[in-house]
Amino acid sequence: MLDSHALLWWLDRDGPMSADVRSMVDDAFNEVAVSAASIWELGIKAAQGRIQVPADLLVELDAMEIDVVDVTAIHGEVAAQLPRHHGDPFDRMIIAQALHEDYAVVSADRRFPDYGVAVVSAR
Repeated sequence: MLDSHALLWWLDRDGPMSADVRSMVDDAFNEVAVSAASIWELGIKAAQGRIQVPADLLVELDAMEIDVVDVTAIHGEVAAQLPRHHGDPFDRMIIAQALHEDYAVVSADRRFPDYGVAVVSAR
C-alpha cells in the first residue's frame, strides 16, 4: 500500500522514490494499492494549492492496475483502537487498513513501524 506521499513520488518519475522501490511498485507481479483516504488527503491538499495532483488520478491508478482500498467501518474501528503514536488521521487510516488487509506500507514516515505494520522505505 502506497502512503500518500509515496503515491506522489511514484507518479513523479523524477521524484525522491528509490529506484528499487519504484521497480517493486512497477512490477506487475506485485499487488499495489492506495487508500481512499490518500485520495481524499491529496484532493484536500491540491484544493489548498499545496500540491499538484493529476486531474485524472483515478484513471491513472486504474490504468496502472493499482487498487484503491475503500474505507470501511472495520477500518474505522481498527484506526480508533490504534495508540496515539501518530496524530495524522489520514496516516492512521492507512496504517489501520494495512494492518487489517495485511499490506506492507511504502512510506518515508518514521512513525509507521511503531504500529507493527510492515514498512518498505520509500527512499
